[in-house]
Amino acid sequence: MLGRAGALSAARWRGGAGTGTGIGIDLRAALRSGGNLLFALFVAAVLAFTLLAAVHSPDDPLLHPSSHQLTAFLTSATSNSTFLADDSVLRTGEDFAAAIGANSSDAAAAAEATVVAEAVPFIKLEDVATKEESSGAERAVTVDTDASSDAGAAAEENPIVEAVSCDTEAPVDCTGDKDLFNLLMRTAIEKFSDLHFYRFGRPVAVPGSPMECDLAWRFRPAEDTNGRTTYYKDYRRFTLTRDVNTCNLVVGNVGEYHSSTGAKRSGRRKGKKGKKGKREAPVTDFVPAKTQMRLDENAANADTTAASEPELVVGEAVNDNLPVVESESEFSRGKYLIYMGGGERCKSMNHYVWGFLCALGEAQYLNRTLVMDLNVCLNSRYTSSGKDEERDFRLYFDFEHLKQSASVIDQSQFWTDWGKWHKKDRLKNHYTEDIKVTPMQLRDVKDTLIMRKFGNVEPDNFWSRVCEGETEAVIKRPWYLLWKSRRLMEIVSAISSRMDWDFDSVHVVRGEKAQNKQLWPNLDRDTSPDSLLTTLNDKVGAGRHLYIATNEPDKSFFDPMKGKYRTHFLDDFKDLWDENSEWYTETKELSNGNAVEFDGYMRVAVDTEVFLRGKRKLETFSDLTRDCKNGVNTCPASS
Repeated sequence: MLGRAGALSAARWRGGAGTGTGIGIDLRAALRSGGNLLFALFVAAVLAFTLLAAVHSPDDPLLHPSSHQLTAFLTSATSNSTFLADDSVLRTGEDFAAAIGANSSDAAAAAEATVVAEAVPFIKLEDVATKEESSGAERAVTVDTDASSDAGAAAEENPIVEAVSCDTEAPVDCTGDKDLFNLLMRTAIEKFSDLHFYRFGRPVAVPGSPMECDLAWRFRPAEDTNGRTTYYKDYRRFTLTRDVNTCNLVVGNVGEYHSSTGAKRSGRRKGKKGKKGKREAPVTDFVPAKTQMRLDENAANADTTAASEPELVVGEAVNDNLPVVESESEFSRGKYLIYMGGGERCKSMNHYVWGFLCALGEAQYLNRTLVMDLNVCLNSRYTSSGKDEERDFRLYFDFEHLKQSASVIDQSQFWTDWGKWHKKDRLKNHYTEDIKVTPMQLRDVKDTLIMRKFGNVEPDNFWSRVCEGETEAVIKRPWYLLWKSRRLMEIVSAISSRMDWDFDSVHVVRGEKAQNKQLWPNLDRDTSPDSLLTTLNDKVGAGRHLYIATNEPDKSFFDPMKGKYRTHFLDDFKDLWDENSEWYTETKELSNGNAVEFDGYMRVAVDTEVFLRGKRKLETFSDLTRDCKNGVNTCPASS
């Protein structure tokens, strides 16, 4: 084509008409030749761009060196299936998403994070109307003692205030009194100055307590440095009294975290179905008019084409019921992927997560539903019995978020439906045992089910091996889909609330590492109470709440620090998961009536999340000691 275009590009000469020796230019032929040349250049550019796009393999941003949190988590620059992870700090998808937004050099990502933060304005104190603004200034009642105009004028200048008749025992109207509602909101905002409030629920009367009201609200910490879009829900009981002089209501006491059971309702509840088939109107949250105006303005300016992220609210009722295929036709039209066997079972939970996300990533690449086994084998390192135990996936991870954001189905439900309909509807199964069969080779498979069967020889039976080699450029592990269980996050919220969301945190790694002087020669000395007091002296003010996340079993080791700080440890909050707690009741119901142990993996998850919510956060191998996290001579060059 290029040769032909080159030939045509030469000017075509011929003798001019009417002259014997004159030579003229055929302009039409020249223009035609120039057009062919331009078209040839365009085709060549398209071919070059196509080839470049086909061979270009962009780096995975999650594995980019700028995301040091992810690098620290994996402890390996490549996807090595046999990596050893440090379980003392546990992070999942929401942590990595925040880390990328905080550490990426991409200005667009930072700008996007700012837009998200500003898109939902919080409720300020001036947004809540005072009693005078809502009902007008109260005027004093005067008594006219003289019919004459002079007396009347004197009475206006010096009004006589009528004594107020007040029944201090009269019950309050929690639901219908707007002034009372404003009073409760203003009290909450003033009392919890370290929180940003986003919505308030309608107050609820307390049966048998005429002077108490329950109120719920949605909030976030004011100094939320994690960059997450997580909201928290709290509901508290307000005790009210009346001023004997003015008869105005006054808040006498605000209960502890989650003290008002009457206001504990889910914002997603649709109401019960009545006899006539109608549904009760859901209980709506309240947003002051000024804040609603800002919400409407931001919504009008927002890009409607952008996909909205799922909203996580810790404290709402968790809906982690298993997804069900509604009909035979829907099941038969579906496409599925299942992983069977594999060496991830009964390994560390970090190892399990690494392989599970590979399977989820391949399912998304193939546009198939992942058939997942919700039974997780918890390694003996996390159990009090010292043995591997079967646990439910939903105890550790937010299954509601997963099923809303990705296409997944429970394995037991799938096999039940498969047994009923696969012969009748002639559904086919594509079976492969070799991990060398890449997802790219399976892209054109039309069968209903693709089954990957893993053998017994490690490490070739690891799920994560599917995503290694050439597949790394294609399959991206969807970390953003895997969040910690909201039941565990509820414990995190309760612990933070008991410290008024105003605390500092320090992560102290000791245990076996502190005893191994060959790999960590300074760790034991640098994490002693005296050294910690010296290190924290210029970083944490005296008298502050200090949360210590540590694997040191003997908490009395840190007693010397109690003289300067109000120290807190995870075990100080045992009542949040004991037999009388909400967590215990809900997890027992989830496990078919069997009591659930608050195991070592849960402890690490909660310990990490509370640590991350500290206003000042000090890490062991970044702030407390010169030793390297993985031993001598393993510190990254940038540190």
